[in-house]
Amino acid sequence: MRYPAWKYVLILFVLVISTLYALPSLYPDEPAVQISGAKAGSQIDQTVLNRAEQILKSANIATHNGSFGQNAALLRLRTSEDQIKAQEILRRGLGENYVVALNLAPTTPAWLQAIGAKPMKLGLDLRGGVHFLLEVDMSKALEQRLETATADIRRNLRDNKVSFNGVRQTKDNIVVNFATTTDRDNALSVLRRQSNDFNIQPLASADGPILQLQYTEARLQEINQYAVNQNLTTLRNRINELGVAEALVQTQGSNRIVVDLPGVQDTAEAKRVLGRTANLEFRLVSEQADTYAGGPVPAGTQAFPFEKLDGPTILLKRQRIVTGERVQNAMSGYDENNQPEVNITLDTAGGKLMADATRNAVGKQMAVLFIENKQRISYVTDPVTGKTVETRTPYTESIVINRATIQAVLGSQFRITGVGTPQEASELALLLRAGALAAPMYFVEERTVGPSLGQDNIDKGLLSTQVGFVLVALFMIVFYRVFGLIANVALFMNLAMILTIMSWIGAALSLPGIAGIVLTIGMAVDANVLICERIREEIRWGSSPKQAIVAGYDRAYTTIFDSNLTTLLVAFILFAIGSGPIKGFAVTLAIGIICSMFTAITVTRGIVQLVYGKRRIEKLSI
Repeated sequence: MRYPAWKYVLILFVLVISTLYALPSLYPDEPAVQISGAKAGSQIDQTVLNRAEQILKSANIATHNGSFGQNAALLRLRTSEDQIKAQEILRRGLGENYVVALNLAPTTPAWLQAIGAKPMKLGLDLRGGVHFLLEVDMSKALEQRLETATADIRRNLRDNKVSFNGVRQTKDNIVVNFATTTDRDNALSVLRRQSNDFNIQPLASADGPILQLQYTEARLQEINQYAVNQNLTTLRNRINELGVAEALVQTQGSNRIVVDLPGVQDTAEAKRVLGRTANLEFRLVSEQADTYAGGPVPAGTQAFPFEKLDGPTILLKRQRIVTGERVQNAMSGYDENNQPEVNITLDTAGGKLMADATRNAVGKQMAVLFIENKQRISYVTDPVTGKTVETRTPYTESIVINRATIQAVLGSQFRITGVGTPQEASELALLLRAGALAAPMYFVEERTVGPSLGQDNIDKGLLSTQVGFVLVALFMIVFYRVFGLIANVALFMNLAMILTIMSWIGAALSLPGIAGIVLTIGMAVDANVLICERIREEIRWGSSPKQAIVAGYDRAYTTIFDSNLTTLLVAFILFAIGSGPIKGFAVTLAIGIICSMFTAITVTRGIVQLVYGKRRIEKLSI
């Protein structure tokens, strides 16, 4: 009946830590609005917070406990209705340089926050969260496809030595101009032989014979479907990169995507990252860049601002070497001068294109063009109704973020510098790593959502856990008396450990997770039942009480380990192949199994040692 002192220290340490870090889950969250910069490197200071509080005060909306965290301001409000109103008012008052997002603020006491204790996240079915509705710009998706097709048509005609005067892109079609009808007929034969994507019409115009190419209806549907599916995949990748747990991303209708973020999340950062249609283009700098002083640009070039919107203009060649779609991986870091950089890895095709373009360009300069599709929001008052109408105007912002001399032939791996702050470098790497959006998306709706299961189902789920726990506790006390009471103490500790670990790893508790906890309770009690029955058998075989205790724990250990290991393997398999709800069940089950192994064997044996270890025993209360 000897028990090492270090095990008592371990049990006490785990008990204290579990209790402290489980306490925040008892404090409910309250509605809040979060303000952060439109760009990752933007700074939010006390001036912004004071300005926001003054704007809401003018609108008779009360706030309290304004605070900062992760370079964002958080304003707490009394009700969800005030939260919705405050977001709309602040969006208008602060302008497009700031992101105003809905959030849920924890009410955990400061002394618990000081030690890093935070409440466990709850899934959409138990807590609700923030709902975003985004609309895919299908016209932009078509425009991008037509732009690529225009370049392909120009190259195909040249490869087949067909003469043409020019290829231009319109809103929904492509027009090719020719000098003679013979050239037009030759081009028609080439294009029809190489692609069935277009309806091609030979026409006459004031400038001579032309071919008008327009996507077929079937091809248009494919483009639209691809844009939505690609954006859906990219959004899921971005959410995974952000570490948002148990998020829901799905399509709605033909061109909209719904994103639901459960529990307390950094919704401002999520909103900023989700909506950004960022892409990179690598282009050669024009030889005329140093002599260009403004005005009309030379043929085959385009002018863009350098480093910032009001920066000096730089001339780039119109032809792109590769785009962000070829990026296979991107990681932020620091160069030899301790400045932020992004290390980029291209796919095989992108590496070949980069090598071909730079093979004859050593000593010349290459630039990195950062392209982002945005919306400019303005508010107009209707003179008839007096209502304020929100107007959204899409626009594209293109900035050269890097310009460097090519020192050697580049391949699949290289780096770009001059990307601003470390936060901007990290966000750019995240966007490139998660994949490019096939078309811009714009926020149509944002609101808080309630629990998806309904309060009645939630109450029943929680009640079932409580009833199950009480029944198991009564069963143990009735059948195993003192040993049953000891098992119940370990069971309470087991639950506290589960809550602590789930809050540490950021796992969200959902209703399937509650089912996993209920199963864990049964597994934990099962281990104690095995130990108690084994002790009873040892007593029936004539062992002394203390010998029975030692033998009961030692001989039941193998059976307990085997059964729990089997269940743990099942939990890992469910997590690997299951969907969202199944993963939630598997996570809580796996954590519960690991905790129950500790509590059922180590904790209960330590308590038994305290109760029976240092006194003479004639009979066990079991």
